[in-house]
Amino acid sequence: MSIQQKARSRCHWLPTLDKTQDTLYLTLADQLAADIAAGRMSPGDKLPPQRLLADALGITLGTVTRAYREAERRGLTEARVGSGTRVRGTQADEPDFHHLSRASAGSIDLSLSIPIPNPVRAEQLAFSLQQIANQPDITRQALAYQPEQGNLGQREILAEWMTRHQLPVEASELLITEGGQHADYLAMQALIRPGEAVASAALTYPGMIAIARQLGLKHIPVPTDHQGIRPDALERLCQQQKIRLLYVMPEYNNPTGEHMSQARREAIVDIARRHDLLLLEDGVQYVIPSQRGTPFYRLAPERSLYIFSVSKIIEGGLRFGALRAPTNLIPRLSAALRAQCWSVPGLMGAIACRWLSSGNADTLIDWQWAEVSRRQVLLKQTLLHYETEAHAYGFHAWLKLPEPWRAVDFVAEAAHRGVTLIASDPFCVGSHPAPQAVRICVTPPAEIGIFETGIQRLSTLLREGPSHAAPLV
Repeated sequence: MSIQQKARSRCHWLPTLDKTQDTLYLTLADQLAADIAAGRMSPGDKLPPQRLLADALGITLGTVTRAYREAERRGLTEARVGSGTRVRGTQADEPDFHHLSRASAGSIDLSLSIPIPNPVRAEQLAFSLQQIANQPDITRQALAYQPEQGNLGQREILAEWMTRHQLPVEASELLITEGGQHADYLAMQALIRPGEAVASAALTYPGMIAIARQLGLKHIPVPTDHQGIRPDALERLCQQQKIRLLYVMPEYNNPTGEHMSQARREAIVDIARRHDLLLLEDGVQYVIPSQRGTPFYRLAPERSLYIFSVSKIIEGGLRFGALRAPTNLIPRLSAALRAQCWSVPGLMGAIACRWLSSGNADTLIDWQWAEVSRRQVLLKQTLLHYETEAHAYGFHAWLKLPEPWRAVDFVAEAAHRGVTLIASDPFCVGSHPAPQAVRICVTPPAEIGIFETGIQRLSTLLREGPSHAAPLV
């Protein structure tokens, strides 16, 4: 039996190809898409190893490799180190990341990166609404159609507030958005074409991963170290292929907590300028000015975009944020926003801006930073003997699990103990292997005592190990 015959007998998926086609890899990807649509390949089905399929079809390994990459770019498949390439499922089969709590009744939720619950928020909201109601001109403006870049008065208030908090911007540089996720999506939809490459840390915000998939972008993971994205790794990737945009979270990466030094930021800016990369900085994970480095838009204003949102400092339900961009890009971004939703609702902007300008937001923020800092200290003390990474004012910590724990088992056993967590899988870009680690959010419990109970349960679970894990009685 020939090598090709042996290979064909071992392939559970064996497409028929017209080898006269010039772009054979696209033909192969098209055939896979057709077989998935026809039900001949189902979600979760594993594709043959690349060399085996190449031998079976009598084509080069490079052709199969390009076809598999094309299939992944289209969202047809998903590759994982150690488990091969599989047909992707429906949205319900996506990694289990969520922005709303799925904690069971009575469970201590440490899975969400949200502001610490506080009844003062409701009081301040009522105050802001009353002030708006007492000013008919403000109310009338808020209820009217808004310019696609956003209400000028609101942009001026936001620019003044950001500048006062050491994020200096001009109102003309801002475009009002429906929160940080919208700003992220808007930037990539307006500035990056389907099929082009964007890059981020290999472990990054799942919202960014979802956007890249939705827009048909090639999402490249960049290796990191204790300071985040490694310049040497980014340089190599830029030499190998054209990358249009780099997504960064320099203050503390979500989920790993890495903080970029000034030297690291400057090295990335140098690479971005030499290789013509846009820089998209996610500033939603806001920290106090004394703990913040120089934003990228101050280092490279001509190619940097900055995402701001009130979700972590006031409340996520307001869905109010802004995208700072070079002025030459504002028309393209405005046109994209107009095509999406015409304009951002003026009422939410009026509420958020009144909240910021009244000074009430600053009082709430000061309280929250002090409370977050207390919880981070408590977490560090409780998990002293385990490897954690966190920013002193960060909403979460990254726990690297000791052997023989596996992340999926730890999350399951923690749930049995009454603690809800998120494992590493949803944060992995492309085929980057999921580390044995979990994200612990310090902010969902309203009371620090409840938070302490939660991390004490995790400490006990770590100490006992998987073989002794048992439900809490």
